[in-house]
Amino acid sequence: MVKSMTGFGRALVEDDKRSFLVEIRGVNHRYLDLNIRMPKSLMPLEDRIRKVIAKKMQRGKMDVFVTYKNIAKEEVEVLANETLAKGYVEALRGLKKGFSLEGEVSISLLAKFPDVLYVEEKEERLEELWTLLVQAVEGASSQMLAMKTAEGAALKEDLLRKKEEILSLVEQVKEKDKFVIPLYKARLEKRITELLDKIPVDEQRLALEIAMYTDKASIDEEITRLTSHMEQLEKFLEEEEPVGRKLDFLAQEMNREANTMASKSVDLDITNLVLSIKNEVEKIREQMQNIE
Repeated sequence: MVKSMTGFGRALVEDDKRSFLVEIRGVNHRYLDLNIRMPKSLMPLEDRIRKVIAKKMQRGKMDVFVTYKNIAKEEVEVLANETLAKGYVEALRGLKKGFSLEGEVSISLLAKFPDVLYVEEKEERLEELWTLLVQAVEGASSQMLAMKTAEGAALKEDLLRKKEEILSLVEQVKEKDKFVIPLYKARLEKRITELLDKIPVDEQRLALEIAMYTDKASIDEEITRLTSHMEQLEKFLEEEEPVGRKLDFLAQEMNREANTMASKSVDLDITNLVLSIKNEVEKIREQMQNIE
């Protein structure tokens, strides 16, 4: 199933004591990159959050925001970071001495510094918190997945339309390519006749020249491979597993065939058609960057 890498999910879960709000925002990325922002008191649960999200998402850069409120204002501990507090005290006393300042370091002043005092959930309550938090994480992930799936369906339809456009252009190229060699032969015979006047044309030499030209200018293989890539594109789009990496590689191969066709083309009409093909392939490459 085709899924987009961009999306948003939000879920609020609460009981009579606590509430959790989880928001997930995703954008394109080569791999799954989770950036989780949450209260320090919940840090022991971070790995669990990652595992829950990773079960639903395979690629994308995602920012996860966890907001927690302890409505009952219980089951928490207020702790002091004594090492940090000691550092602040020594630094302040150093400033006092160095600049001949007055005043003493008070507890009220010390408490204002970041992280000297902090609140932490009691360890034995983490499992209880997780039963509520996991519901919010699951809810936000499912909502985001629904958005990614809806956008993926739209991307799939757009890619299929572009595939049909490319196949139509390829058919036009094939039709015009039928006349390239005969036209070249006629022009070559006319030019040789004009140069040699009434001297008979060496048919063997002419045949050799045409064969060399045909080998150099032939785009049959490129047409066949590009057509095959279009068939493979449709197959990938029907797969249930994430196909973003497969499609990215396939787009590179499409572009390679289109470039080779452009370099071999000796007919202006074919060149213009191939340029249109390259334009559609580039659009496909851009769209594939959004697919998980």
